[in-house]
Amino acid sequence: PAAFVAGIAGTFLLVSVVGGIFAAAGEDIDGDSAAFTIVGTLVQGSVFIGVAVLFAAMTAPPRPADFGLRRAPFWPSVGWAALGMVCFYVFAGLYAALLDPQGEQRVTEALGADQGTLTLVLAGLVVIVFAPVAEEVFFRGFFFGALRGRFALLPAALINGVLFGLVHFTGSGTLALLPILGVLGLVFCLVYERTGSLYPVIAMHAVNNTVAFSVQADGSTAVALTLGVLMVTACAIAPRVLARSEVATVVTRG
Repeated sequence: PAAFVAGIAGTFLLVSVVGGIFAAAGEDIDGDSAAFTIVGTLVQGSVFIGVAVLFAAMTAPPRPADFGLRRAPFWPSVGWAALGMVCFYVFAGLYAALLDPQGEQRVTEALGADQGTLTLVLAGLVVIVFAPVAEEVFFRGFFFGALRGRFALLPAALINGVLFGLVHFTGSGTLALLPILGVLGLVFCLVYERTGSLYPVIAMHAVNNTVAFSVQADGSTAVALTLGVLMVTACAIAPRVLARSEVATVVTRG
């Protein structure tokens, strides 16, 4: 699909520009440059959101609800999210036990989480706060919605999951993880389909990244748990705040 290609191409172009700027400033972008990785990750997420908004605006002025940012029944959403996470971790555990995949996604190291408190917090904000929002708005809120306009639920979820996994491919070290990431994307699609809201999926994504972050980065448990709890809380509160603001807007216009 054009939107997916545009997202990848836009990311590559802007990250290349950022790389040129860092290189001109004397930064070793081929080495362990946490600053470059953080900026590159922020650029990628921003491009994803920008592409989603741009393509959606071609048909009508986009609203938050168009990307799944809408209120859903609280407890059913909690139930579906919990069920989705349990199913995913069961699959991931079986996959690891049966195939013993020799792969690891060392995102936290690339973001400089082991280089000091400041970079640890910045890396946590990128991984646990920014990435779940940006990736879910694009992959589930926008891209999966577009796929559902053409395909049934399962094919759309499978396509979305595969491409979600491929986007996280960073080299041979992550090859064995692609099936796990693909299934994670598939589960996110199914939960989004059942709840009709992106907030439970963003919360799931944040929880998964919290677990991964706390495992990968030494001394990161407190930071990871704090950010993870804040994200889950925000996902529970945001739909109600948004709904009230929309009601207030309607009343004001009336």
